[in-house]
Parts: sequence; C-alpha cells; structure tokens
Amino acid sequence: MKKHRYSILIVILLAVAALILWLSQSTSTFKRALSDFAVKDTASVTRIFMSDKNNNTVKLVKEGPGQWKVNDKYQAQKLTVEMLLKTMSELAVSQPVASAAQDNIIREMAVNAVKVEVYQKVYRIDWGGWIRWFPHEKRTKVFYVGGATQNNLGSYMLMENSSRAFVTYLPGFRGFVSPRFSPIEKYWRDYTIFRKQIPEIASVKVEIPGTPELSYELKNNGSNFFTFISLADNRIIPDYDTLKALNFLSGFRNLNFETLINDMDLHRKDSILSSPPFIVITLTDTAGVQRSIKTWHKQGPEGQTDPLGNPLPYDLDRLYALVNDGQDFTLIQYFTFDKVLRPKTFFLREASGNKN
Repeated sequence: MKKHRYSILIVILLAVAALILWLSQSTSTFKRALSDFAVKDTASVTRIFMSDKNNNTVKLVKEGPGQWKVNDKYQAQKLTVEMLLKTMSELAVSQPVASAAQDNIIREMAVNAVKVEVYQKVYRIDWGGWIRWFPHEKRTKVFYVGGATQNNLGSYMLMENSSRAFVTYLPGFRGFVSPRFSPIEKYWRDYTIFRKQIPEIASVKVEIPGTPELSYELKNNGSNFFTFISLADNRIIPDYDTLKALNFLSGFRNLNFETLINDMDLHRKDSILSSPPFIVITLTDTAGVQRSIKTWHKQGPEGQTDPLGNPLPYDLDRLYALVNDGQDFTLIQYFTFDKVLRPKTFFLREASGNKN
C-alpha cells in the first residue's frame, strides 16, 4: 500500500513539473511572438499589404518567381521587392522600448506607423517539410512599422494586438529600415518603358513633328533584316547604315523613365501636353503589342549656357515623357534615351558623319 502511495506521489510530482514546464514554454513562446517580426521563409510569401493613416496603400502580389504586381495594375520593381523580402527575413530585435517611453511611442505609431500584413503559402499538413498536403494562403504576420530611433540606427515596431513596442534593426546595416516599408505606390512600380530584344521587335516608328521630313520607320522582315521607310513620302530607302540601325534597335533592350511626375501642377502639365511633342516613338512587338512614348523639351535650369555663353532654351539632361498609354507623365534622361532619339539622317550613308 505504501509503495502504491509513492507511485501516485511520483506521478503527481511529474505532472506538476510537466505543467510548470509547459506554462513556462508557453509564456516564452508568447513573449517571442510579441517580437517575432522576421519572416524567415520569404520564398513562401505570396502577398504583402501595407497601408498608413493617409489612405496610402500598396498591395504586392507574387505572380511567379521574381515577378510581382503592384495594386493589381503595374509590374513591381524586382530589386525593390527583393530588398523588402531580404529586410523582412533578416529583421532582428535589439531591445524592447523602455517602459517610460512605451506610451509615447505607441501613441506616435498610432498616427504615423505603416501597417504591414504578410501572407504566405502554408500547408494544413506539414510533417517536417517531407510531407506537405493541402496548400493554402494564410495571413501569418501583422505588425506596425514606426519611425526611427533617436540615433537613426533602429526602427520602432509593434505586433498587432500587442501593447509592447520594440526597437528593430538590420544586422550589418547602419541605418533604419522604416523607409523600406513604404505604402506609396509609385516607389514600387517598375519604371520600364521598353524592354525588347531585336528579334522581338516588329517595327519602330519615329515621328518628329517639328521636322516631319526626318521621321522614319524600321520594319522587321525577319532574320534581323529591317526595311527603312521615310515617313514623309512613304519611300523605302534601301541604302541605309544597317550597323547604325542595329545599334539603334538594340537600344530598346532596357529603357526606363527616371521619375513619375503625375502630381505636377495641372495647369503647367496641360500646357506642356497641349504643345507639339519633340519626338514620338512607337514600338510594335512581334506579338502585336504596341507601346508609345511622347517626349517634350524641358526648360533648362536658369543660368545654363552653351560654350559661347549663350542661354540654352532647353534642359540638356532631361525631357518630359508621356508613357503607358498616356497614363503617366514622367522625366527621362538624355543619357539613357539619346541612342533612340535619332533623326532619319543619322542612318543615311551620305550623312554617316552626322552625330545626331
């Protein structure tokens, strides 16, 4: 009977110990969850949603390996999304916000923080990664990203439904990561205007309204052989510089605008758009998809002169450009686009010495 009592006592003690261990682990897990901002498996991320109190929202949706869409409308900049994913995977916590400062920081974050929602592909049955059944999308993390710490070496972050803010940082990075969680749409958009290899190009039409006799079109006849057409009289010019033409066409491999200026003063913008464009380029690819860009001269900065000291009427570095079917008003750089801003005479053999 005494031995039986000892056995019962041992079982009770073991049960109490197990309960204490379980409670301590649960508490520890709970504490970790309040500061577990990092997303280790970024390959499984399917969607990221960011928003602020000013009604700015960005939804990034994964369409395929390395391919993301912004707000269901635009292709996303690959490098910018990759930087965000890398940031989320490496986020670390340096310390909780001091108790005396908690209330102030949380009040400030309630006004200025960016809400971040992360969705991932998960499995209802997942046995150590060996057996994975029933995949589905699940919202796995929701947290708020506040401003920078006073030393600009960390960012304040807060988990949803938590009252404890933490200071986060990126190991090896001297700065704060808050700007990487921007809910502003234009910062995530891909700035590509043209991205075509020569075999993908069916035709390129270059129209110069101010001097229409310099307008032309190159049409692909197959095997990288292009017909050169003078648009003013619809005349085929057989003897043109094919090497210059191929260099011109190769310039469409990767052409991007510099910045979006859709928010320019409406009166000023309308004034520019109502004036005759400088050059209009229309590229049609072999799939029949057409994309155009209209350009206008930009007024040069005050004091800009030529080598003789004469004031220059136009900016020598940038042009205005209307792209994406007229939806976006942008700035482009001559440095990037000069290779495709060529008049007809550039390709004519008798004008081979012409630089423009």
